[in-house]
Amino acid sequence: MKPRPCSSSRWGSRSAPPDLTEEDIVIEVNLIPDSGKKKRRKKKRTGPSFSLPSFGALPGDRWVAAASIAILVAVGAVGWMFASTAGQAQELEIQIEGAVRDSLRLSAVIERAETLTARSDSIARRVDVIQQIDVARYVWPHILDEVARALPDYTWLTRIQQVSSGDPVTFRVEGRAGTYFALTAFMEAVEASPFIRGTRLISSEQIFVDVGGGAQRLVYSFSLEAGYRQPSADFLETESLFGGIVMAPGREED
Repeated sequence: MKPRPCSSSRWGSRSAPPDLTEEDIVIEVNLIPDSGKKKRRKKKRTGPSFSLPSFGALPGDRWVAAASIAILVAVGAVGWMFASTAGQAQELEIQIEGAVRDSLRLSAVIERAETLTARSDSIARRVDVIQQIDVARYVWPHILDEVARALPDYTWLTRIQQVSSGDPVTFRVEGRAGTYFALTAFMEAVEASPFIRGTRLISSEQIFVDVGGGAQRLVYSFSLEAGYRQPSADFLETESLFGGIVMAPGREED
């Protein structure tokens, strides 16, 4: 049976050229179903595209990838640190503003406290001065009273003066005595006073004084010194501001 030339097929039509013999005719069959179809063109994207590069082609690409990742990590760390520092700075500014407000508020309180402290110190100094004056205001009344009480007959005073104002207060008494026995009695009476101590004779001499009518008399001129002392409570008595005399404990009223 002689083969017939294939005029058409579903893969295409072929016709034998007229000058070919039957032995030269070869039937060709395309077994690839889509080989005859044109390849579909890929649609081009009009928008921007991003694709990761392939890092496995060359060994140097791995170092580039590692460097890129390190840079990204460093940039991220710097950004995080900047954001954290900015937040801390803002928080510190808020705290500083609050501290300034508290300082302004407390400055007035501190100034008021300092004013009150200065006023309190001034009052304390005044009270101390008053107490010192109050302690010393009875010194000379007691001295004069005790010296006058100790003065015997035929004895008179010409001067009483303060020698020192320390503790104790010392004073000097100058006067005249008709006899030496009167001078001795005066010194003993002064020393026996509870407000006076350390009585000592400084000088003593005989002088003539006018006694009237052109007559003169021989007397003793003396000078003695003594010191004031604070007696015990048994010799003190205080007077109430509301009247009446308050006796010191242990002392009976005469």
